[in-house]
Amino acid sequence: MISTLRLFSLNRLPLETSTAWYLNDLGEFRGKQELYTQQSPQRLKALRESAIIESAVSSNRIEGVTIDPKRVRDILVAPRPLFRDRDEEEVRGYRDALTLIHKNAAELPISNETICHLHALTRGQIWDAGQLQDQGRRHH
Repeated sequence: MISTLRLFSLNRLPLETSTAWYLNDLGEFRGKQELYTQQSPQRLKALRESAIIESAVSSNRIEGVTIDPKRVRDILVAPRPLFRDRDEEEVRGYRDALTLIHKNAAELPISNETICHLHALTRGQIWDAGQLQDQGRRHH
């Protein structure tokens, strides 16, 4: 298993061609965000989705959770993926939590309920999903 940081240092982190093109286009419009937001919302949406996918895969890789690169799109893009193992479920849950944050950042309160909800998304069907831990006791 190769860590994300090692892949960066080796310049071997895979980047889809379309994402590279979008990043190049965005670089050309640097400083003109409002104009670009109005003219190319589909490109921004594609970049946002790509960033969420890369973040979910990379952040989980740091924790030692990996999925088959051939399954990344199936797990992270499909509306209702069929998971092969716990790692796939965990990566998808992390993606779901990131999506919630990106779509609702301004409205999400910083509260125990929000933290528990994000934890439940990232833990899937594990027994402690969405629960606080306090001195070894579970709380709802």
